[in-house]
Amino acid sequence: MKTNPLRTSVIGSYPFPGWLEFASQNLDQFGPIDVAEMQEDAAVAAVRDQVASGLDVITDGEQTRLDFNLSFYGYLQGIDLESSLPRRWGPPAHDQRGKHDIVGTLSAPGGLGAVEEFERLKSIASDIVPERVTLKASIPGPFTLSGRLNPNKQYPDRFAITEALLPLVREEITQLMNHGCKEICVDEPSMSCYAHKEDTRRFVDIFNRTIEPIVGKTRVCMHMCFGNFKGRSVGGKRPECMFPDFLEMKVDEMHLEMATLNFAPLELIKQVTDAGMDAAVGVVDVKSYYIETPEDIADRVKACLKFSPADQLVFAPDCGLSQTARWASRQKLANMVEGVRRVREGLKL
Repeated sequence: MKTNPLRTSVIGSYPFPGWLEFASQNLDQFGPIDVAEMQEDAAVAAVRDQVASGLDVITDGEQTRLDFNLSFYGYLQGIDLESSLPRRWGPPAHDQRGKHDIVGTLSAPGGLGAVEEFERLKSIASDIVPERVTLKASIPGPFTLSGRLNPNKQYPDRFAITEALLPLVREEITQLMNHGCKEICVDEPSMSCYAHKEDTRRFVDIFNRTIEPIVGKTRVCMHMCFGNFKGRSVGGKRPECMFPDFLEMKVDEMHLEMATLNFAPLELIKQVTDAGMDAAVGVVDVKSYYIETPEDIADRVKACLKFSPADQLVFAPDCGLSQTARWASRQKLANMVEGVRRVREGLKL
């Protein structure tokens, strides 16, 4: 951003406090007022951690979601939620998440919940967040959301399901903008995971139609990664296959996972910034418990500056932090901000 070079941000999710993990497994022992209180307290904890790290952009940590996208299915009508996991035992991985059956027309008459989350964040922020900090909302895109729904006669394939979900997501992000959200991130990791074998132009069309009502009216971001369920990837980790087509996405900021890729494809950020977007670079590995030092981060920032100007660079973790322990997340964010600060200071920005 021209007014905030070398910006520091997060993707969306943040680890639950331990007590919330326990409570979420024992909800039958709590009433609705108890649950609302827990949600509020967890969001306050996530916001305080992010503010303490010194970030320029924060979220509510997605504390009221079961996962970055799993809770959204609870807002959908026309589906039968899965009753059991396909695999319960053994190493944790993506095949332990099953799919929901579609039993009617897909709709979300009450919205997808992101607006209520943002209103809660605004309320919390009014007391504890500095004015310089931007509040961001994140929501999964329709192609990613379609991945856990089984096709049927009405929706015969994943793209048909995507088309049914697209207006629901579009309406939610429009309402986020109408409620004063200045930065909205549409997460589409499934697009980056499947770009090696699907029509990337089709992905671009889907994405641009999703965000069309808010383009030019608020800051629009896109997050891409190769999966992070239980700290594990699922995609092929080849971001090159997304380019140059993904450069046609009408976003202000495009986020690329880089730390877990050892920064091998770092030159791609030049394509992003040359296309007029800001490049958000993942400089913290959320799948590793190595705590990046401020020196590590500073070196990574300097490497990015060889390809793109400071006023088009944003730095963030590779993905959301929900799969990383809270103690590690705190330190990773603090060191990320400090490393970026040192480079800013050196450049007198």
